[in-house]
Amino acid sequence: MGVDFGYRGERLGLPEHGPGSVAPLGRRVLALCIDWGLCMLIAYGLLAESAASLSNWTLLVFVTMAMLTVGTIGVTPGKRLLGLRVVALTGQRLSLPRAVLRTLLLALAVPALVWDRDTRGLHDRLAGAVQIRA
Repeated sequence: MGVDFGYRGERLGLPEHGPGSVAPLGRRVLALCIDWGLCMLIAYGLLAESAASLSNWTLLVFVTMAMLTVGTIGVTPGKRLLGLRVVALTGQRLSLPRAVLRTLLLALAVPALVWDRDTRGLHDRLAGAVQIRA
């Protein structure tokens, strides 16, 4: 009796399954955890002078890494490991300015927690991006 919205990504012209389809939420969260852990190791090993400053340095390393990797090759290390990538709605690589906007909104956390029916976070919607299976 409910409304049929179709599959995730149908409104965006993406396939239902396989490469190019909307990335599953679990994989995206796991990729974020891998990236955060990597950034925490870098911050702990190279930058943080105390445990109190570790979270600030981790966030700075994460923002820098995400802007540069998504803006140049379309993936972060975590996304690469899990077979995901970030693209513009046209299917092309996300431009550097859009990657910067997306990353800054992601760093605020709240935009990433507001989703549409395609499970795209507000940070992806405002940047005109979508995370897909590679």
